[in-house]
Amino acid sequence: MLYPYEEKHPQQQFAFVFNTNRCIGCQTCTMACKSTWTFSKGQEYMWWNNVETKPYGGYPQFWDVRILQMLEEANPGGQVWNLAQKDGGQKPYGVYEGVTIFEGAQKRYGPEGQQRAIGFIPGDEEWRFPNIYEDTPVRTEGLDFVWDEKGVSLPEHRTWFFHLQRLCNHCTYPACLAACPREAIYKRPEDGIVLLDQNRCRGYRKCVEACPYKKPMFRGTSRVSEKCIACYPRIEGKDPLSGGDPMETRCMAACVGKIRLQGLVKIKEDGSWAEDRYNPLYYMVKVEKVALPLYPQLGTQPNGYYIPPRTVPRPYLWQMFGPGADEAIEKYLAPSRELLAVLQLFRIAQKIIFRYEIKEGKKVFETSINGKTWSMYNDTVIGYGRDGKEIVRTTVEEPIYIRKDLHLNSI
Repeated sequence: MLYPYEEKHPQQQFAFVFNTNRCIGCQTCTMACKSTWTFSKGQEYMWWNNVETKPYGGYPQFWDVRILQMLEEANPGGQVWNLAQKDGGQKPYGVYEGVTIFEGAQKRYGPEGQQRAIGFIPGDEEWRFPNIYEDTPVRTEGLDFVWDEKGVSLPEHRTWFFHLQRLCNHCTYPACLAACPREAIYKRPEDGIVLLDQNRCRGYRKCVEACPYKKPMFRGTSRVSEKCIACYPRIEGKDPLSGGDPMETRCMAACVGKIRLQGLVKIKEDGSWAEDRYNPLYYMVKVEKVALPLYPQLGTQPNGYYIPPRTVPRPYLWQMFGPGADEAIEKYLAPSRELLAVLQLFRIAQKIIFRYEIKEGKKVFETSINGKTWSMYNDTVIGYGRDGKEIVRTTVEEPIYIRKDLHLNSI
């Protein structure tokens, strides 16, 4: 893949995993971010975190459809995967053999010369509706949005939609950074967070144009661009409630549906993840391989990962998450004993969990999934912070607490 700057990578990388199967679309994360960072004049349309309903929703509208069309125009019919080339954690599902947004720009020229990444600047009308088509299902052929017994049967629903949670992916190869003629965007060496130096920015909006996920946004009142900063004071442990420990971002910590887990992963010199077997993010992405990047064919190597929705037609998921979607869903439908325990760590604490430990419990349930026996164990999972101190412990089965009959409103 082509990239305009020489290879250099941070010591750690800010990363996160979202479980789309749990999201209820409540937008609590969206408002947590909005009320913290983008509530001022000129930021009215800025939603650094948003939750959009797929397949019709998007913010800005049609952001993914348009960039995928541009990619196809750059290399018609060439966006394919070689599934024969699989190699553990580095190439778990094969090799993408199509062009990325960086190669696709090789024949595109503007007034300033050759573009560094294909992209577009959304029009005002595309920024108007942050929740357009919210909770709108796909039209089922012949049913006109009517649910029936065939429409709600697994493994795929005929009538379906799902919520896609989005924020800046703080990519390994950020298109916004590549495109900025002022070199105003940089990647922090300590945690890989992508930030924008507003003193250098001149508001050319090249970052807005190049980012395929459309997360840098131009502020008209100041004439410079702004973007998600990954709540870096919390990551640094400078939040007054942190006690000096790294904390999850505001959008992560506010999640009601417990779909989010965010942390830091160790990075090797070549940019790959260093082995860290009991880091929950490393486990889900590199070991269990149940979490996948969003539109990996774009070439930015995003550090946001998703457990795909299990009820959605597979071709749609292959386009969105790559060919690993089938295997990821299969593993999620019948989770291993370890995966089931690690899933309990989602949104369990505000402090970042760097390592987990599982203490085995007794069998509490048994059933059959896809013709195979599946058992559930009430294991205890313990999360540890950066300093090795215990942050939280919980069990696979949620405990039940019975209040003493001390008050008139006791149940």
